[in-house]
Amino acid sequence: MCGRYASARKKHDLLEEFEVELDGAPDQELGPDYNVAPTKEVYAVMSRVPRVEGEKTSGRPVRQLRVVRWGLVPSWAKDPSIGSRMINARIETVGEKPAFRKAFASRRCLLPADGYFEWMPTEDKKKQPYFIHPADGGVLAMAGLYEFWKDPGRADDDPLKWLCTCTVITTSAEDELGRIHDRMPMMVERDRWAEWLDPRLADPAKLLVPASPDRLEAYPVSTDVNNVRNNGPALVQPAEPIGKESGNDDDAGALF
Repeated sequence: MCGRYASARKKHDLLEEFEVELDGAPDQELGPDYNVAPTKEVYAVMSRVPRVEGEKTSGRPVRQLRVVRWGLVPSWAKDPSIGSRMINARIETVGEKPAFRKAFASRRCLLPADGYFEWMPTEDKKKQPYFIHPADGGVLAMAGLYEFWKDPGRADDDPLKWLCTCTVITTSAEDELGRIHDRMPMMVERDRWAEWLDPRLADPAKLLVPASPDRLEAYPVSTDVNNVRNNGPALVQPAEPIGKESGNDDDAGALF
């Protein structure tokens, strides 16, 4: 699963990196977050067909950067608390599960990250956190879905009437990454961003081809990341491992 990640890039940098159109930038700017956890607000890149007085136009989709909440709330949910259990969608079933099926069809997004965290058991039964990120320092574009939920208890003109939420699509982890955890976020390569975001695509299932994980690297970090109240750039700095990997005779941390 993907349950924690880092996202410290400024809004301006993301607007440029993802080629967001001028009218697709949010008013809100999120601060750097080195310990993004479920239910937090995060950035999501999406393509939306403009609406006029609530109705979709026939125009082309506009690439946007939005602030959404992590933990997808299906449109049919009775209340938004279900979102805390919908932080990940498995690639194997994302097109079938009722909670994700409609969003997968036309509400796909990219969730920008600097990297993500996973935990590996050690011989003494503790868990060593690792930070996994692009080796070249570039942005990690995680495949995601987004959904809108309408709060029936609020007036139509209430700005909080609509809640926009997201989930991270996960796939099986291979090679060295699989030693840390058997799942990882599905990455989308830059040359497939436009197609992934296009809500008009007739057959999105063809896009479920994970990017190669060989451009990622991992290293052990401080257990301070275990506490969601801790934050700051120190959380993504390499640290001495707390013990040997379970079932591994080599020095812990010698992954790459």
